[in-house]
Amino acid sequence: MAILFFFVVSFIASFSFSLPEHHFHFTKHGLRQNTSSQSQQYLEITRPLPFANLAPSCTFHILTHDFGNTMGLPPVSASYSPPANCSWTHVALQFNASSKGAQYDHIAAVWLGGAEILRTSTAEPTNEGIFWTVSKDVTRYCSILVNQNISLSVMLENLVNDIYTGVYQVNISFLYYDVKKRDVSLSSYLDSNRKLKLKNEVLVNNLRSEYEQPADLILPISGNGSEGFWFRILNESELHGQRVIIPKNTYKAVIEIYVSSHGYDEFWYSNPPDSYIQMNNLTTKRGHGAYREVLVNIDENLVGSLVPFPVIFTSGINPMYWEPLVSIGAFDLPSYNIDLTPYLGLLLDGEAHFLGFGVNDSIPFWLVDANLHLWVDNNCALPCKVHTKALAFRTPKFKIKRSSSFLGLDGSFEVEMKRKSEMSFWVNSTAGFLTTIIKRELKFKSKINFYLNGTEKNIKQKVKEEIEVRVLSDSGGTISQTKVKRKFPLTIISKTLASRENGTTLMLSDLDHEWKEKKKSDGGSSSSLTNRQHCNGWMVVQDHNVIHGGATTQQTYSYSDDVDCYSRIISAANGNLVNDTANSLCAAAPLKFGSFSAL
Repeated sequence: MAILFFFVVSFIASFSFSLPEHHFHFTKHGLRQNTSSQSQQYLEITRPLPFANLAPSCTFHILTHDFGNTMGLPPVSASYSPPANCSWTHVALQFNASSKGAQYDHIAAVWLGGAEILRTSTAEPTNEGIFWTVSKDVTRYCSILVNQNISLSVMLENLVNDIYTGVYQVNISFLYYDVKKRDVSLSSYLDSNRKLKLKNEVLVNNLRSEYEQPADLILPISGNGSEGFWFRILNESELHGQRVIIPKNTYKAVIEIYVSSHGYDEFWYSNPPDSYIQMNNLTTKRGHGAYREVLVNIDENLVGSLVPFPVIFTSGINPMYWEPLVSIGAFDLPSYNIDLTPYLGLLLDGEAHFLGFGVNDSIPFWLVDANLHLWVDNNCALPCKVHTKALAFRTPKFKIKRSSSFLGLDGSFEVEMKRKSEMSFWVNSTAGFLTTIIKRELKFKSKINFYLNGTEKNIKQKVKEEIEVRVLSDSGGTISQTKVKRKFPLTIISKTLASRENGTTLMLSDLDHEWKEKKKSDGGSSSSLTNRQHCNGWMVVQDHNVIHGGATTQQTYSYSDDVDCYSRIISAANGNLVNDTANSLCAAAPLKFGSFSAL
């Protein structure tokens, strides 16, 4: 998409023929595909749900819909109520989709009671047809799932005409599980970990993770729903959100953010600065540099930020990378959690406060919404109020450095950003007088190089985040201490060359990206996740259509915690799986990537 687009521009300068500007997206309907008449399953690699080996207590099939020509239409809705006479402790959302024909990828989302519970995207179909399933643990939304007569809404804008013929058939169900057996691994959902015994024999809620105990109340921070419940952010000056009043007995608040980038900013991590575009008289609007950061505000105060994982949709870079293995996060985009408990002193005044979102350096467009998860003290006598106070709060240190150097279409562009914060606060509720100290450091680094008259583009990006949370009792003893480290490295190499076929372009590319995360608590509990993909390939394109080409994708996935372990190594070549090994012992050897000789 945008990565390859700039090579197309420089190719025009070198070889003097024109290509349309929409060359940042590719479809495969010009590609000669598999001769098999069978529909093919597509998949995103992740670990099975920890309770998936149980039979569900009950199943509620809530929606069946064909998303044909739905561009510009409001979301499709269905009425939801939890099933009667069904005992459950955990819930999974199952999203099944299928399609055949020619079509771009499209973003989609599912909301329940106005709260987003899944953001996903579609795969590019083939003439023979494809299908896939997304299974997501939605137990953390149980305060919404217990409600009667609320709306489930699904947004999937699709365009169907003589060229783009793919219609998406979607089926959505909720699966309810009663998890009360000792032989079921529940990782972070173990009920026995919800309480922590202190030295003075006082039982308080264990605050080690927002996932161990679902919130008592969830407030959607979202739009009106006519064009989806997400906010559409068009530039860096926009701030979207809504005003909320939270209960005075709230003792913990976490905001969960869903975000995805589209349009001119879909490949923001590859965008050059505006000065490069202007000096070279380029017509593209995909600029503004390669740094983006989602900001969270309470009223006029910045209270959090994140650099999102760069999810690549199935039309991106080389569409043949993503058949049948889609990119990390393409079917289940990650959400991001920011602890707002330090700001309860501001929020617990009974007044409405504006929770807003913006995106630094953004251009059209970003889709952002959020869920405010609240834990309330239900044990105090009415009228109940939790007391809280910030002890130490320093304005987060923020540094950003940009540099660029270019001559003609060749050049180098770098951005480095760092945020560092530390805060402490106490909360007094029936759980006790607890003091919390939160330290966070976020680092971002991007380097882009253009070579050979702009026909070769090298991208290297690193995102690193470290968070430490320490909870103290009223006597000063440590109740819990948790450290989280995340890394999102991304490397892309792309070349554009002259093709022997008239009116076509040869594009070579190599991609390596990874989600790496480690969590560790003072009690010895820990978890580790490494999810890495390496892709390389070539394609001959005409306009936005892939005429022919080839690609390989290798992926290694490894997860472990105190009770679960899962690993999988899988490879695909030219649309077919060639290796797939999975086990529950996490004994897989590190994946070794070979060189890409085409480059």
